[in-house]
Amino acid sequence: MKVTEIYASLQGETTHAGRPSVLVRFTGCSLRCRYCDTAYAFYGGEESAPEEVADAVRAYGIGLVLLTGGEPLEQVELARLVSILLDRGHEVLIETGGHRPIAGIDSRAIKIVDVKCPGSGHDADVLWENFEALGPRDEIKFVLTGRADYEWAKETLRSRLGRWRGTVLFSAAEKRLAPADLAAWILEDRLPVRLQIQLHKVLWPDRDRGV
Repeated sequence: MKVTEIYASLQGETTHAGRPSVLVRFTGCSLRCRYCDTAYAFYGGEESAPEEVADAVRAYGIGLVLLTGGEPLEQVELARLVSILLDRGHEVLIETGGHRPIAGIDSRAIKIVDVKCPGSGHDADVLWENFEALGPRDEIKFVLTGRADYEWAKETLRSRLGRWRGTVLFSAAEKRLAPADLAAWILEDRLPVRLQIQLHKVLWPDRDRGV
């Protein structure tokens, strides 16, 4: 496994925002979303065995773990790491861009799966069968760059994800869409979604890494 960084912070997104957690950021992603804020994780990193990563996580003494990237599902041994962490008593969240299969990942882990909107440049890469495999604790996330993405996401919820009854997160892409505008659209349409603000960027606006 290739790892960019492991650190303790407050969970910045999802329904778990605000909880102390250990973040494992993996290196490498085959996507190049136009709004990506972690491009530093595309290259570099250090090779580690799953057991070494799990030991580094345990050293922080925090139960919640977020596996992110980059793209964690592009790590060949991710499934083994997830099972190790769960067997050690950790609660595991996995953030994925939604273009790699989640089959084979321990069902005890919580998956947060992106639905890439057209503004990302990767709406054609969404692996729709992933959403059939999600459970009630898993979450779906849309990152929106503007009104066109919002309308696309609304229609996608209706036409493709109409049976989903779990949490749906709407997030405004940084410097592309004002969160207040997104909030107004959600209220106007009475959408059953959750507005997401990146808490870590509110708390540490001048830091790009380690938050």
